[in-house]
Amino acid sequence: MNEDYKFNYERISKTINFIKNNFKDQPSLNEMAENLNLNAHHFQKFFKQWIGISPKKYLQYITLERAKEILSNNEISLLDTSYEVGLSSSSRLYDLFMNTDGITPGNFKTQGDNLRIYYNLMPTPLGKLLVASTKKGICSIAFYENEKEALTSLQMSFKNASFIKIEDDIQAKVFSIFNNVKNINYVKFQLNNSPFQIKIWESLLKIEIKDLIAYCEIGKKVNNPNLSIATSSYIHKETIRFNVS
Repeated sequence: MNEDYKFNYERISKTINFIKNNFKDQPSLNEMAENLNLNAHHFQKFFKQWIGISPKKYLQYITLERAKEILSNNEISLLDTSYEVGLSSSSRLYDLFMNTDGITPGNFKTQGDNLRIYYNLMPTPLGKLLVASTKKGICSIAFYENEKEALTSLQMSFKNASFIKIEDDIQAKVFSIFNNVKNINYVKFQLNNSPFQIKIWESLLKIEIKDLIAYCEIGKKVNNPNLSIATSSYIHKETIRFNVS
């Protein structure tokens, strides 16, 4: 392996660990950059080149995941949850959920009580794609083998919601992007709030250099072994390449 490549790999791993360990402080771009002795501009460019999203987006994802863990405890209020993850108010927590998942933190806390979710499953070049949305935006995008499996997984995430199979304008736009090969790079931009890509990256960074691992094994690490097709496609379109069996 090229020494520069190995060096940068170790730097991006260090950065991800720094953000995960310090997300409660909501570090600024400058603070993240200082961790690698880079200026903000070069750090931002370096991070996006390797991960495909901005450092801010990654920080938002880590913050959101922790907020979800806390909200799973019904005794914790939205305001206390906000403080626990380093946000200054419940309105910032609201914005975080809306900008990433298309649902409110209240909807998440009640597991979709009084929430209508519209969904549809369509074939794409990468496999069968489920897109689910509310009136406020997309709340789930994932690949599945069949409709029953897709709906079951969706219902587990929003146990108290109502589910309606229908394709709305938001879903139609996503499907059109996936089915237009020329626009496939645009999908990353559209889906850069999705935990899917970041979970793959976290799994890849745990693989020892020179180790061999199958795509399906990476799928298992992100809690869905059926994502092997999407996983392989995503990895091969990104800057980092790994030897896989």
